[in-house]
Amino acid sequence: MAIIGAVRQHEFSFEIDATPEEVWRTLHPPLAPLPNGERRVIEHGDVRIEIVHAGDENGLGLVRFCRFRVPRYLLSGGVGRSWEVIAESRPPEFSRYEAVGKPLWSHATGWHSIEDLGGGRTRVSFGETYEAFNPIARRLLEARVHRFISRDNDAIIRQAVERGVAAQRRRAPRP
Repeated sequence: MAIIGAVRQHEFSFEIDATPEEVWRTLHPPLAPLPNGERRVIEHGDVRIEIVHAGDENGLGLVRFCRFRVPRYLLSGGVGRSWEVIAESRPPEFSRYEAVGKPLWSHATGWHSIEDLGGGRTRVSFGETYEAFNPIARRLLEARVHRFISRDNDAIIRQAVERGVAAQRRRAPRP
């Protein structure tokens, strides 16, 4: 993790036996509208993502409400929340989101890039910057909270991509 001024930054990457298109569809599945304003819910362990608005065909403009684990000492019952919007989408290479979260009222910018390594292998890279709005919370809590959230993100994102690619392959018609 690096510190850019007062902004925390975390990055990680991994390689997977999958094409960039398979990885993209896992991270940005096509979302048909649900009836009566229902929200699509995606769960990965302790992370719950509710899709509020699906965005366009590439996911641009997608709005989601997320719940995830945070340290209990933040007095939020161990639950953090964020509102996120996909602000940039370039299939099957890159997407970026902007988020506002709490209990440390904060701003985050996250991104993932997908790099074709050839031979059916792909490198997935994820990054996020994080900054608490309150200067006191920033000084006393921001680093520990971001480390806690990032540690979970690494495992959750990797598992979600691996499971999503496997599910796509199970559903694909056999020749």
